[in-house]
Amino acid sequence: MADCWNTDTGEAVYRSRDAVKNLRIKVRIERMTSTAALSQHLQHQILSQQERGAIEMETLTSQGQTGDNEEELVVGWQEKLFSQYEMELYHNEAACQTPLDRQYHTEVKALNRAKGRPNHRIFTYTDHDRYTSWLPFHQLHSTDFLTTTKSSPTFLAERMASVRHRRQDRRTMDCSIPKSKIINWEPTEEFVKSSHVVNSTMQAMHIMADLSPPGRLGQKEYECLLVTIKTDGSGTVVVKPDFNKGKEPYRIASDGRKNEVWRLTVENVSTPMQPEEKEREENMYKDLYVRHKEYLNSLVGHDFEMPPGGVLRYLMNGEIVLAKGFEYDNLYIHFFMELPNNWSSLPFQSLSGVTQTCRTKTLGKENVAFFSYPFSFEAFYMCEKEGEELIPQWPVLYFKVLSLDSWQRYRTEGYGYLLFPAVSGKHTITCHTWRPLQTGTVSALRRFFIGGSPELEDHSYIRIPGTFKGERLSRFGFCTETTGSVTFNLHCIQQARAFVDATMLKKRRQKVFDQLGGFSQQGSVCTILEAFQRARRKMQDARESLPKDLINTTSQHRIESSA
Repeated sequence: MADCWNTDTGEAVYRSRDAVKNLRIKVRIERMTSTAALSQHLQHQILSQQERGAIEMETLTSQGQTGDNEEELVVGWQEKLFSQYEMELYHNEAACQTPLDRQYHTEVKALNRAKGRPNHRIFTYTDHDRYTSWLPFHQLHSTDFLTTTKSSPTFLAERMASVRHRRQDRRTMDCSIPKSKIINWEPTEEFVKSSHVVNSTMQAMHIMADLSPPGRLGQKEYECLLVTIKTDGSGTVVVKPDFNKGKEPYRIASDGRKNEVWRLTVENVSTPMQPEEKEREENMYKDLYVRHKEYLNSLVGHDFEMPPGGVLRYLMNGEIVLAKGFEYDNLYIHFFMELPNNWSSLPFQSLSGVTQTCRTKTLGKENVAFFSYPFSFEAFYMCEKEGEELIPQWPVLYFKVLSLDSWQRYRTEGYGYLLFPAVSGKHTITCHTWRPLQTGTVSALRRFFIGGSPELEDHSYIRIPGTFKGERLSRFGFCTETTGSVTFNLHCIQQARAFVDATMLKKRRQKVFDQLGGFSQQGSVCTILEAFQRARRKMQDARESLPKDLINTTSQHRIESSA
């Protein structure tokens, strides 16, 4: 039988630009117990006998019996429909204490003078009623849907409820901060108002039903909540349960003696907007958006921001993706940028940073720490002299990977560097790291038990020391150990006036920034030039190391061969 009912009784959130006063909801309830089925069966028999002229219809069926079994009603936003209990309550003027009660007394008297109230079992509680503000949400109904209206905690919430505090969090804390009961499953109204930063006021309306036995309407314990509508006045409308929209009806089980079952159907019957009004509203919004766009353009301006002439602007949005292959857990990375000659950055820009501490996760055969740490960098290159080298030096990102344990001991896990890409675009680069190694068992025991390890005083020694001025750099005798690797995602942008002026690409480039103007198209050319210069230096070094007699013999042999 569960397949015949709609069990999704959760709330649905809608956004609407129309006024909420235009909302119309059609609610239909129908009794589905054996008594109702017997009544329908007898009614079909009476109809068949009436066709044969045997029994009169009016003698065995009554209007009240049909109204007790089913009812359909269209309810508007904040439309007040009185129940039988309220009709009897507000009929007595002595029971009316507030201005709202006296207003309801006047409306009830007007209904009694007329044909009576239009509803039978369905009624409403508006946002102004004291029942809506006095009673909590879960006490507004004495019956439940097929699935409970109280949401069950998720798997993550159950795990978070019993999570233990991390060791680094076990420090001296303020005694006023609670250390238990992380999740409050049933927050009170005062708790919500004091704890939530954003707490928008919402108006509520409840569509109720009186499921009392036939002939005994007006009993308070048989009131049942059918639909709840809430709105915040800014276009958000919350409906619980959602409209059926062609799905199966909801099931309502009464708590009475007979345990009667009712069927609930909720539909949105709001009057659709006319095509002329819809077109007029769309034109109004288009005009509003155009005016707002013009206002934003007036603030920004039409000229694209360009660097000065002779300056290359370099922007990089980077991300430290992951680190893997290191010995210990709880890794974090300390990095900083080095700017070569002719490079500068903004005064307020930070050239260093530290990531968060990240625990490793076993992925395959390696332990991987996923940082996903973003950083940005902006620099400017300007060639001051005409005779500068044709191939500029690019900024370098130095970094070191460290580990931190529960005793606040840190160890250096590895050093590495990253040369900024010369070609704009997206780049994924994996840098391998190393660390200084001190031979002996004492150093290994000290690293394991006490923490700490040999470190570099000058981080530029990872690549080329800043104090180095010779021609050859020898690291003979410096013991190191290969550790892990760090992966970066880089998005690089280059901007210069030379990129805009296409005619400059055809001219002879005599300055460095002119070459940079076409550097994005000449990345491979620069790589070849660098390799050629390295090979030329190696050949010159080899010639200097040869004996002079051999050089003279070789030159004479070349002259005789050419002759």
